[in-house]
Amino acid sequence: MIHPLHERYASLLVSYCTAVQPGENVLISVDAPALPLARAIFREVLRAQAEPFLQVGYPEQAADLIELASDRLVNSQAAVQLQEMQSMQAYIRVSASDNATALAGLDTARLGALHKRLVPTNRHRVNHTKWVLTLYPTPAAAQGAGMSTEDYERFVFGAMFLDDPDPAARWRELGASQQRLADRLATARQVHITGPGTDLKLSVEGRPWANSDGKRNMPSGEVFTSPIEDSANGVIYFGIPSNVKGAVVEGVTLRFEAGKVVAATAARGQELLDAQLATDEGARFLGELGIGTNPHITRPTLSTLYDEKIMGTVHLALGNSYDHTGGTNHSAIHWDLVCDLRDKGQVTIDGVPLLRAGRVVLLDGA
Repeated sequence: MIHPLHERYASLLVSYCTAVQPGENVLISVDAPALPLARAIFREVLRAQAEPFLQVGYPEQAADLIELASDRLVNSQAAVQLQEMQSMQAYIRVSASDNATALAGLDTARLGALHKRLVPTNRHRVNHTKWVLTLYPTPAAAQGAGMSTEDYERFVFGAMFLDDPDPAARWRELGASQQRLADRLATARQVHITGPGTDLKLSVEGRPWANSDGKRNMPSGEVFTSPIEDSANGVIYFGIPSNVKGAVVEGVTLRFEAGKVVAATAARGQELLDAQLATDEGARFLGELGIGTNPHITRPTLSTLYDEKIMGTVHLALGNSYDHTGGTNHSAIHWDLVCDLRDKGQVTIDGVPLLRAGRVVLLDGA
């Protein structure tokens, strides 16, 4: 028997997030701990009169590739994966970790190379399919978040509005509010972020803002754009830790000149920070600026999917930008780093407050 909450979760992913239509091909990629949800999604795709294709990954899969894959494979193009993605109209990815540090200590260079070979596949997915990424709650993720498994499950399902009788309706409401914000930000020119260890200016002039209302990430709750590539100048401190390739990077300070990272330090994880920045030329430039708006995500959990949506935070992504927000930066990485401005700090656009004291104030009184 399928748990009713899993049925509601699957319905949200299939009907709302990816809007699967009859006759479409849908690739469902899940990690093994999420198999209970996989069945619910598979059935929901069938109910939509579409064809599901299920992939299941096992926990040691990435480690096995890094250890045993031939140099020929590592340096080849992922032609089969690209062809498969080109035959899909929708893609649902469910990550579910049973060990938050499973990749710690592995060869980061080979891991980066394996990631690079999938760039064309991922680019096609992002630009040519309906797709959504989500995280299934596990005891390992709960431990990383510093919560009990039961509390973490409540947090995760609450962040997706699954405890509401009509989660999709709630997402449409949040989406409408975010669209008003995105429309207002479409006229913005200069963004100024200030806070502890932070004084950064960048331009977004002429760049459209996207409304992330659960159609790509679930949960979601943000508006974002791609900054002008050579515009960032100043310094920014990211106090919320980031889990990258199974290791934690914490206390990151980046200094930008003419859009490029010219100095980077981390209180923890300096080697990994350096490796990320050395991925390629585009890794030192920004691909995204985002504003968190989800009212139910109130604490860091060592999961970027959640942490970047915290109301009162901004996040900047190093690396690849999005075509639909006007970005032209290309990189094998897209690494979101979260700056917490809830206690002290603010964001202004053209001198007008956008974010202050943990609240989006731009539309107050509008």
